[in-house]
Amino acid sequence: MKVLIAGAGRLGTQIAQVLSGAHNDVTLVECDEDRTAELGGLRQVRVVAGDACEPGVLERAGALACDLVVAATGHDEDNLVIGLLAKRRFGVGRVAARVNEEENAWLFDQRWGVDVAVPSATPLVSLIEEATGATDTVALLRLSRAGVEVIETAITEESRAAGRTLGEIALPAGTVVATVVRGGRPTVPRPEVRLLPGDELLLVSHEATEREIHAAFQ
Repeated sequence: MKVLIAGAGRLGTQIAQVLSGAHNDVTLVECDEDRTAELGGLRQVRVVAGDACEPGVLERAGALACDLVVAATGHDEDNLVIGLLAKRRFGVGRVAARVNEEENAWLFDQRWGVDVAVPSATPLVSLIEEATGATDTVALLRLSRAGVEVIETAITEESRAAGRTLGEIALPAGTVVATVVRGGRPTVPRPEVRLLPGDELLLVSHEATEREIHAAFQ
């Protein structure tokens, strides 16, 4: 599934990480140049700099070929404009938008191109469950909303973890391996699973930083 996410705050970034980890084609659009620079380390997520309220930026980000657009900015007026452009100008099949202010919820309907309006109290969990049907992915997103980071790392020929079993890897405190993706298929992360170049791991942690987790494997 091709997904375009507008807004690279904490919510938009975590959604991008989870959906890309589930092997969706994800593009993240952000207008803040400093924030865009920080996102350079995201794996398997294309980052486009620009204002998603501008049709040219959406087109450059691939809106014409998208299956799903998620308007996840912190401004309701921007999310409404993005939703309307995605649906009316680019013909996107499904549009979801975050509602930041409860009094604006009545605006978020198909008149503005919004198929799924998600209140900020439960942001986008229901959307992802409906759009992907991937309950494991939704579970990971719920963890991230509870303050648990979802982090991806890949095993290469040079990785120190290549050829070792999961049981042999000393993980940072508060960190568990959620799944090992091999050949496009997720596998149960049993301790005896031996890591091979090309493997991708999704981990969840409520204490460790992304750098600490990558250090354990790379």
